[in-house]
Amino acid sequence: MHPPSRQDYISISLAGQGTYNNGKQWRRQSCWRKWKRLSRLQRSLILLFLFMCGIASYPAVTEHLRGLTDGERSTESNSVLRPVFPQVLPEPISPRPEPSSQLIPDTEHADVSPRLIEKYSATVIIKKKLSNKRGPPILQHRLQKKGNGTVAVEEQKEEGVVSWRGAVVDADRDTEEAKEEESKDHLLANHKSGSSNQSEASLLEAVKDAFRHAWQGYKDFAWGHDELRPLSKSYSEWFGLGLTLIDALDTMWILGLKEEFEEARTWVATELTFNKNVDVNLFESTIRILGGLLSTYHLTGDTMFLDKAKDIGSRLMPAFNTPSKIPYSDVNIGKGTAHPPRWTSDSTVAEVTSIQLEFRELSRLTQDPQYQDAVAEVMKQVHQLDGKLDGLVPMFINTNNGQFTHQGIFTLGARADSYYEYLLKQWIQGGKKEDQLLQDYVQAIEGVKKNLLQKSSPNGLTFVGELSHGQFSPKMDHLVCFLPGTLALGAHHGLPADHMDLAKQLMETCYQMYTQMETGLSPEIVHFNMHEGSIRDIDVKLADRHNLLRPETVESLFYLYRFTKDHKYQDWGWNILQNFNKYTKVSSGGYTSINNVRDPDYTSPRDKMESFFLGETLKYLYLLFSDDPGLISLDEYVFNTEAHPLPIWPSTA
Repeated sequence: MHPPSRQDYISISLAGQGTYNNGKQWRRQSCWRKWKRLSRLQRSLILLFLFMCGIASYPAVTEHLRGLTDGERSTESNSVLRPVFPQVLPEPISPRPEPSSQLIPDTEHADVSPRLIEKYSATVIIKKKLSNKRGPPILQHRLQKKGNGTVAVEEQKEEGVVSWRGAVVDADRDTEEAKEEESKDHLLANHKSGSSNQSEASLLEAVKDAFRHAWQGYKDFAWGHDELRPLSKSYSEWFGLGLTLIDALDTMWILGLKEEFEEARTWVATELTFNKNVDVNLFESTIRILGGLLSTYHLTGDTMFLDKAKDIGSRLMPAFNTPSKIPYSDVNIGKGTAHPPRWTSDSTVAEVTSIQLEFRELSRLTQDPQYQDAVAEVMKQVHQLDGKLDGLVPMFINTNNGQFTHQGIFTLGARADSYYEYLLKQWIQGGKKEDQLLQDYVQAIEGVKKNLLQKSSPNGLTFVGELSHGQFSPKMDHLVCFLPGTLALGAHHGLPADHMDLAKQLMETCYQMYTQMETGLSPEIVHFNMHEGSIRDIDVKLADRHNLLRPETVESLFYLYRFTKDHKYQDWGWNILQNFNKYTKVSSGGYTSINNVRDPDYTSPRDKMESFFLGETLKYLYLLFSDDPGLISLDEYVFNTEAHPLPIWPSTA
């Protein structure tokens, strides 16, 4: 007798009944028949019982899961941007690099120990679950405080290593690493009482490294031309006058880069000529070229730069030969002719009212009043014009009749921004004697408070919007981030203390424009949410996601740190510099503007390094990291809108 074969079912033959099958499929069908035979009430009671059992067991399950994750539900949910709560936790110290280190950071912050995190009274929860994407900036650049003071920590891919705001923290430290924690506690203590000489030197060296890298790209691929195209290793021309080189002269002097400065000086002395049949923009050539040459003359005492400044200044004067004395936008510096843009007879208000510092200084140095008289006439006319709103001015002015056009639109962004900046700075430059300028500035700031200032939702960020025919728009250009620095400068020179209070609020907002982006870099334009129930404060339209390496935020950080000595402003600047290095640095030399600050994996580089990156952005970062108030003292110098310092006139002037 053979042993029966093993089966996972039993088959019994019954007459008239076919085959009885005890397989899984039959059992499922049998259970379903039994369920269908139950009444609707019985089925409902069973479902209710199962639901109550699930509720009863939920706390135990979630408590167990909390030991494995800090609440990250899935990789997908981690990619959703969450709101920021900037007021609840101080910014942690961003460690300073050693001077010899290569500044190409893989993360946005260097190592920070758990002991340092404890200094902020936060409980660190280590994530075991990994995301396959880089998290949103709200998780990495800004900490969100829970009700119990818990701080979320994001994990790196290495096992046992977590990241706190991008800083690598080893969860399994041995005794030697504990000693390193003690030294970092000492670093925090130094930071709170003032940066040590070593850390300050390291920060300054980091800026020098960035400048050298940018300058090397310009020198290799764009020498003597206006702007570097770092990706294509070529150049672009705007005026054909070596804009980047002239814009960077005083930066190199301030940074102490003597070799680079001497190379540039030789080019200016032997190659730079303004006897060219070329149209230049009056505003841009004034603030970049005339301003840069005047500033370098004052810093070095080299009269060659003054001679070049006189040359370009005189060649720009035909722009003022208009029926209204409001200058044309374009000048041919070779032919001595000027004209408005092809499409309009208007000039922008910011352009005609932001050339005064330079032309006034040129008159003082040459003892030729024609330059100052020309720009003073512009300010006189703008002061008297109708069409303002509580000191706020429209964006355009007609060169034929001298009247505002496109009235009813008010902004502190493009086409109007530096009008307000130069009201204050002319007053400071002239020794605080020109009361009309001061009155117009103070009135304009009150107009901003009354008409353009709002708070976002959900976190109440103070921002400056725009007004169009009585309709408020929560749109804010990155250009507006000049305002915190200007307000702080005014408060330093005796204006009301609430100007400084507003400066600090707006400074926080401008920094949030960086931290709420995935790359940690600000877009060109943002829109703020004002409706209750909004998830995040800042939205960015697709066409506004580009970053041009602009200086306005780091400019204001410099002013705020210089006047308050609050080290968080240095930390914020350090974070911005790191992100410039991470997302805009080109390995062959130079930095590039990018098209998309919302996608760290594909930023879509624009292949252009604006001259103001060397002339302004890196200069302000260097001054921000310096603890020497005498390095371009704000009681002795006033910066033009291209970051070129010009002297405050002696009281006898």
